[in-house]
Amino acid sequence: MELNDKIYATPRHETHVVKVGQIKIGGNNPIVVQSMALGVHIDSDDIKSGAKRYAKEIIELAHAGSELVRIALNSEEVARAIPYIVEEINKEDFDSKILVGCGQYELDRLVQDYPDNIKMLGKIRMNPGNIGFGDKRDEKFERVIEYTIKHDLPIRIGVNWGSLDKYLSQKLMDENSLSSNPKSSDVVLREALVMSALSSARKAEEIGLSADKIIISCKVSKVQDLISVYTALAKSSNYALHLGLTEAGMGNKGVINTTAGLTYLLQNGIGDTIRASLTQRPGESRVSEVIVCQEILQSIGLRHFNPQVSSCPGCGRTNSDRFRILTEEVNDYIKIHMPTWKKKNPGVERMNIAVMGCIVNGPGESKHANLGISLPGYGEKPVSAVYRNGKYFKTLQGNNIFEEFTVIINDYVKEHYTHE
Repeated sequence: MELNDKIYATPRHETHVVKVGQIKIGGNNPIVVQSMALGVHIDSDDIKSGAKRYAKEIIELAHAGSELVRIALNSEEVARAIPYIVEEINKEDFDSKILVGCGQYELDRLVQDYPDNIKMLGKIRMNPGNIGFGDKRDEKFERVIEYTIKHDLPIRIGVNWGSLDKYLSQKLMDENSLSSNPKSSDVVLREALVMSALSSARKAEEIGLSADKIIISCKVSKVQDLISVYTALAKSSNYALHLGLTEAGMGNKGVINTTAGLTYLLQNGIGDTIRASLTQRPGESRVSEVIVCQEILQSIGLRHFNPQVSSCPGCGRTNSDRFRILTEEVNDYIKIHMPTWKKKNPGVERMNIAVMGCIVNGPGESKHANLGISLPGYGEKPVSAVYRNGKYFKTLQGNNIFEEFTVIINDYVKEHYTHE
């Protein structure tokens, strides 16, 4: 196979551009990272206090880099709390339009009862399978769409495997059972997901909502299903697409499954906004799902968020912890200084640093980075060669190698990433 850049440069699927506050989703705009706040219980007798606790998590996610943060519109208390949540996030210089209201069974009632509160949000998310039942389903769907039109709100029509429109799925299953060449139930359900999302979006357009106000998603929990469904969506429409593997799981399983599914689609030009739906361990922050999204986008070159540190795994030639400690120290140093660098040193997120353990690949890898430091390997004497822009720069010795290397890092940042 001939190697060329086309492998890494599949054209983006052309979609409508949806504006959410100051953020543009779709077209050739950067892939948007979003997350969802876990939320807190809000006491009806103390809405303001509950709103402050809810806002604290939203602010944490926003500071981590979540450009949109979804909240569950699942009660009157949450709807009443929106103005107070907005007040708190405004104090941190975040626009209320970063908030996405996720409504299910109760969405129709809440937009009618609290229209002025909900219009403060940037976007609404609706699942057509949960908006209503029987004759009331279409009526409720229409009311929510009419509300978004009146208040100029974009909407994500999000269909989930676990809450698919029962009427549609049963209809397709019945038709399939009568076919002379029936498909597997999984194939039929994938078709039902795509059909539900597209038919709901087109119905919203018939009511009067513009296509550039619609984002659609079809969430499933298996990687191959995700790829099949979104490939079909991209071939069938030009709506902006939100990607995510729902119920991805906890720990490595969730991260790996999410990475596998999203990377394939993004590499093939499919997807305009993403979320990693990870199960956090008790007490763990949801910030991890923001970091996973950022790492996916940065690893395939679609966006840059932080300087990248390349480091080897270590082997028998690196028989002490000196190299691993240095790697950890460099990573921590970048994490601590990035908030300042982002403001004062634009472009620093594209910097590459190599921290290598021995002379086998160390010098070569270091020469490919903006900055590289290579330890000698066996015995790991306190001697380290430093490279700048592919050329040998100097050798550091003694017990203060990390401190001396941070001076080199800071000098490089100031020299190469400073406002004119």
